[in-house]
Amino acid sequence: MKPRIAFSLLLVLIAATAFAADAAAPQSDAQQSFDKLKSLAGEWEGPVTVPEMPEMSGGKPMHLSLRVTSRGNALVHEFQEAGTPLDPTKYDHPVTMLYVDGDQLTLVHYCDAGNRPRMTGKMSPDGKTVEFELKDISGSPEYHMHHSVFTIIDANHHTEDWTFMMKDKPMHAHFDLQRTK
Repeated sequence: MKPRIAFSLLLVLIAATAFAADAAAPQSDAQQSFDKLKSLAGEWEGPVTVPEMPEMSGGKPMHLSLRVTSRGNALVHEFQEAGTPLDPTKYDHPVTMLYVDGDQLTLVHYCDAGNRPRMTGKMSPDGKTVEFELKDISGSPEYHMHHSVFTIIDANHHTEDWTFMMKDKPMHAHFDLQRTK
């Protein structure tokens, strides 16, 4: 066998062995949580309930788009009021990115308040809930998203609970979402 062919075969064998070893390794808790959230990719709609501000409850439903991107390494989460155009000068349109960073499931919320809270998440033992706690924040902390919980009811129904801090006062928003696509 020519040295060049033998070397090429050796590289292929090394790569195949490394890939097989990586594929057989157990997934981290962060990766399992992320994969669970990626199963929500699609379009969703549902009502929002804000106990601290009843006037924000029961109006137009919210529309949620969840999209897997970056070769499966990121999940884009985009909220907006259902039936409104993507016009950031008139309507709220927060964008949240979820990804695995080392051994942490990370959420970065690009908030309409102009800051970027970063949270880390963990899945509940039953595998149905992923809860995120604030780690740090870029920008003003005066008004910021502080906490979130994703609860998977089934493949076509999930809820999200978000806590927004208005100075030192929490506001809770509960979204009851049904898959539309």
